Amino acid sequence: MHMFGRFILLAAMAVGFSAGVSAQVGEHRSELSVGVNGGYVMSNVGFNPSIPQKSLGGISGGLTVRYTCEKYFNSICALVGEVNYTQTGWKEDILTAEDMPVINQVTGLPEEYQRRLNYIQMPLMARMGWGRERKGLQFFCQLGPQLGLFMSDKAKANFDWDKRNTADRIGVQRDATQDSLPIQRKFDYGIVGGLGLEYSHPKVGHFIIEGRYYYGLGDIFNNSKRDYFGRSNLNNIVVKLTYLFDISRTNNPKIK
Repeated sequence: MHMFGRFILLAAMAVGFSAGVSAQVGEHRSELSVGVNGGYVMSNVGFNPSIPQKSLGGISGGLTVRYTCEKYFNSICALVGEVNYTQTGWKEDILTAEDMPVINQVTGLPEEYQRRLNYIQMPLMARMGWGRERKGLQFFCQLGPQLGLFMSDKAKANFDWDKRNTADRIGVQRDATQDSLPIQRKFDYGIVGGLGLEYSHPKVGHFIIEGRYYYGLGDIFNNSKRDYFGRSNLNNIVVKLTYLFDISRTNNPKIK
């Protein structure tokens, strides 16, 4: 399936989930909240052929909008959208055949390489929550599609690329094709999901902590039969804090 077709299908699933729940008999909600979010990102890239990696740390932050539409039985149903600036990428674990660090013959140091990729990411998630809405704790999960637009990248190495130790490197790291290739696909898309806790106060707002995972369905490099990599998708784990304040609330004194 074409990548745009995949994204449309994922978006339809997220919106359809929210709309389907809203169509059930339940307590109506019409609440709009907006705010900011920020967090720490641990990233790698799913290369094929495989490249040994460590997690690359980065930051993520942006704007959040949430529309709560219904409470069905004990489940609070909402749709959440974000626009975030996110640092992702990969950090190589450059090893010999004996799983020892590769020592550069010029510097005498273990070779290190990382590449940070900067994206504008836009997740759209259907959310289900259980607990208090106005004052107290609520547990939630959310899932949906995410779009990403590549902005820039920056490589960092402690050796000159043409003077790397090819004698002790093994496999794909000997060629180091991934180090010299430009990012060929600027548009990214995939699936994102998370679990978290929210504390709400009617006069202050909503404070949220969440763990989130993103799996890219697109690739950062071309993946045809004549290309070097058959797969090069982004993978992110994010620990995120969010603050929301209410723009509009449902007029229902029974809501706790």
